[in-house]
Amino acid sequence: MNTATKVSAYAGVLAIVFGGAWAAGAAAGPSGGGTAPAAMDHGATQSPAGTGGDELPPGLSAADNGYVLKPLRTSANAGEQQAFQFSIGTADGGTVTKFDVEHEKRLHLVLVRRDGSGFQHVHPEMAADGTWSVPLTLPAAGSYRVFADFKPENGTKTTLGTDVQVSGAYEPKQYETDSREFTVDGYMVRLDGDLKPGAESTVTTTVTRDGKPVTDLQPYLGARGHLVALRSADLAYLHVHPVEAPGAGPGVKFAVEVPTSGGYRLFLDFQHGGQVRTAEFTLATTGTAAPQPRTQPTSTTTPEKEDGHDHGG
Repeated sequence: MNTATKVSAYAGVLAIVFGGAWAAGAAAGPSGGGTAPAAMDHGATQSPAGTGGDELPPGLSAADNGYVLKPLRTSANAGEQQAFQFSIGTADGGTVTKFDVEHEKRLHLVLVRRDGSGFQHVHPEMAADGTWSVPLTLPAAGSYRVFADFKPENGTKTTLGTDVQVSGAYEPKQYETDSREFTVDGYMVRLDGDLKPGAESTVTTTVTRDGKPVTDLQPYLGARGHLVALRSADLAYLHVHPVEAPGAGPGVKFAVEVPTSGGYRLFLDFQHGGQVRTAEFTLATTGTAAPQPRTQPTSTTTPEKEDGHDHGG
């Protein structure tokens, strides 16, 4: 594996429709009657985790690799801070209490509303019995996807997902399909580069403030920046980290590999002046994915015709 951490080419189809309905993820744990309309991603084969074949990409299921995400509740009140509590269970009914530290934390919790808004990246605390807890404020009505990203001690790195419902009038936000600049707290962040289906590509985020490049970005969780990418068809979870390079800005490069055409919502966490801020982008892929080679059946007979044409089959 090269020094750059890249988005893996997952088995599911990474088809994205921006501005449309976000998938409810029927195989993705508790749904409980979301307030936002949903459309299934018909391109992804939803096989049960661990059965082989076409498996779900990370974050689409509440159970995978022998682990299960078990929230204590899956509803919340808009604008009210409430504790979100959960545990990571095992197939035999136990509870995981030992986790490896990755990027300075034992578990990363990411959430976003199904229209691509309200992104948060937080770090719960775990009690001795394996119950994780973190205060969350969900600002508006809708269905929120919550991702738990972790690696049990001596276990498999896993991302599990579930939905949290916030009642009320749902007003979805719309996003342009090519939004490369974002302003937050006086910082301008730009995303350059293209996502090319079927090939590794490099994107660069550049941070400026008052028109001047920021050259003293601070490490956050052991890196100069963290990038999360979500596909809107079903909110499959993709997480990348910077290409290893000296310096502290203004540019931070990420190596990304996506297998098919589509668009993504991307969220960059960066730290400066002791405060973590988030920039968000919407980016569509360029070009088309290379066709997969056809697997020809093995035959011991001689073809009837060898004229260079495909005669079917």
